[in-house]
Amino acid sequence: MLRLPIIGAALLAATLSVPHAANASASANFALADFDPTAIGGIETDVLEMALGAASCAVKSGAVEGPGTLTVIDYSKPSSERRLWVFDLKSKELLYEELVAHGQGSGANMATQFSNNDESHQTSIGLFVTRDTYVGKNGYSLRLDGLDRGVNDRARERAIVMHGAPYVSESFVKANGRLGRSWGCPAISAAVAKQMIDRVKGGGLVFSYYPDPNWIKTSKYLGGCRA
Repeated sequence: MLRLPIIGAALLAATLSVPHAANASASANFALADFDPTAIGGIETDVLEMALGAASCAVKSGAVEGPGTLTVIDYSKPSSERRLWVFDLKSKELLYEELVAHGQGSGANMATQFSNNDESHQTSIGLFVTRDTYVGKNGYSLRLDGLDRGVNDRARERAIVMHGAPYVSESFVKANGRLGRSWGCPAISAAVAKQMIDRVKGGGLVFSYYPDPNWIKTSKYLGGCRA
């Protein structure tokens, strides 16, 4: 059965009627203990903890200022499962739990290869910050800037953006055993794209996870804020 986004109409109206900065957390210490473990959806707690740590490091380092939301994508899960979660960093609430596609070059149902290179059609992992929106060939889209040097920092020139796609749906999974694939973008359901993008745009964080040992070992946002 198709699950609807975990967000109420009143909350959506409130969040869209005020500037994104109004939702920004004043604290740079985002901790798993601040979240209700029964209300975080199907995300693995160790992945959420790693994402929160990366968000804290990004604020402490000055890479971002007061992100209002944290979007976590767990690419170690198959595309046929819901593996994207959006958290409000102020209220500590789960707002969305959704399907998300990966790039054609990264794999079929399971993503196993990742890249920062243009024309690879592979997904990039690491920490991103959301920027502005535009309407392009994939409709309403959200620009992302990669913060992990050498891992995702070519996202802007590669046109890696969040956008809706017709191949991201429960019905597509039922018919094909997996989602369709993008050219590297985190493509989401067209039904929820507009409201989700508007909720996370303008300085939110996106943490794209995969247990890649080199990234985990070297990222300045992991391992306790490396210099």
